[in-house]
Amino acid sequence: MTEARVQGSFRDPSGFLFKRNNILYRQVNQVYADHYQLLISSGLYDNLVKRGLLIPHQEVDVSAQDSANVYKVIQPEMLGFISYPYEWSFSQLKDAALATLDIQLRALKHNMSLKDASAYNIQFHKGKPILIDTLSFEKHKEGEPWVAYKQFCQHFLAPLTLMAKVDVQLSQLLRIHIDGIPLDFTSLLLPFSTYFNFGLLTHIHLHAKAQSQYAGKKIDNPTNERRLGRVSKNALIGLIENLKKTLLSLEWKPAGTNWAEYYTFTNYSDEAFEKKKKIVDEWLTRVNPKSVWDIGANNGLFTRLASNRGIPSISFDIDPAAVEKNYRQVKLNKEENILPLIQDMTNPSPSLGWNIQERDSLLDRASADMVFALALIHHLAISNNVPLNQIADLFHRLGKWLVIEFVPKSDSQVQKLLVARLDIFDGYTAEGFENSFQEKFIIHDKAIVEGSERILYLMERK
Repeated sequence: MTEARVQGSFRDPSGFLFKRNNILYRQVNQVYADHYQLLISSGLYDNLVKRGLLIPHQEVDVSAQDSANVYKVIQPEMLGFISYPYEWSFSQLKDAALATLDIQLRALKHNMSLKDASAYNIQFHKGKPILIDTLSFEKHKEGEPWVAYKQFCQHFLAPLTLMAKVDVQLSQLLRIHIDGIPLDFTSLLLPFSTYFNFGLLTHIHLHAKAQSQYAGKKIDNPTNERRLGRVSKNALIGLIENLKKTLLSLEWKPAGTNWAEYYTFTNYSDEAFEKKKKIVDEWLTRVNPKSVWDIGANNGLFTRLASNRGIPSISFDIDPAAVEKNYRQVKLNKEENILPLIQDMTNPSPSLGWNIQERDSLLDRASADMVFALALIHHLAISNNVPLNQIADLFHRLGKWLVIEFVPKSDSQVQKLLVARLDIFDGYTAEGFENSFQEKFIIHDKAIVEGSERILYLMERK
């Protein structure tokens, strides 16, 4: 029997996650018993699960990992893949924020409240944001402020405002600030015009100022301090509604980036492009993978060859605009089997947090049954100077099967890359590519993309 506590589940005294024989469980501690009972008896759990806002679970009769403190052990529905906020597009983070506020409003109606509003408690499941931390709720105490207000602003409002008002790539600050982007830092980065937005003025600028004023202030009478800050439930609802209004006012249009329109400006003819899709589709039928990762997926066109078959698929791309457009299509079509994520494969998401184990690296979280690497190899090898054998090593780690496209130097897209630099890539040939990958993979099939010199390969990991 194998058993281990989930490394990122240690901060909450209410309970923790652990795995036993690859099955995920959550221990509910005695200290959380009253809150858990209210969550179930009040109807809040059923309300949220019915609306797809909370991951469902079942109570199970298994031995606890910490028997001295256990109240119950529950088994939540398993997710296919855990993603992090700095891997989400603008609309993904915005939808996650709105879902959190919706959950808080519903909780207040059942006399409960979210005690934390961490973006890491939200995951994308069947195309929609969902809360995965069942122990995030506590009994609402009349007069008490929302304890998670600051956290919500740092995890959601601050990065979304920076993305909308400064630069969308500032979402990557969440990699550095794992507990959310500090409000004083956010305030400094934002343009002066944001002071004229009531919501941003209130929840970021004045909020940051208040934090600064009270930082280090001695509280002589904590009871009186709490009394001065008493707020009614109606006032709390008003706060949540205003946060919602502020979020809805934030917009970002995915335009003007390098790859958002990539498929519109390729050197393929329509006939050649359809031929390429047909080859990939045939290989999908041949292998019938259980999961697919599409690396450099752009807007997810090829990913959907897999996801439309019901295969759980992830679209990874470095370009925020491409990922944004992909996610908007997911929403529009109500797709359940595709997850678009921002990912730079030359610098993939690392392990972060306490003891460098609180947030797992991309390579430690999962792997795929089949990996797509289409129109990607030249960007890795030429734009980023990564040797072909090193690229083969990476893909060997990512999945069992590999569908990869070799783009020769004669291709117009490669020529564009070589215009402003010296060609030092003598080994970048079809022969050199095959020799490098054959050390790690068995080449089962290859096909020249009609109307081009590009070659598609079907490989299996040795």
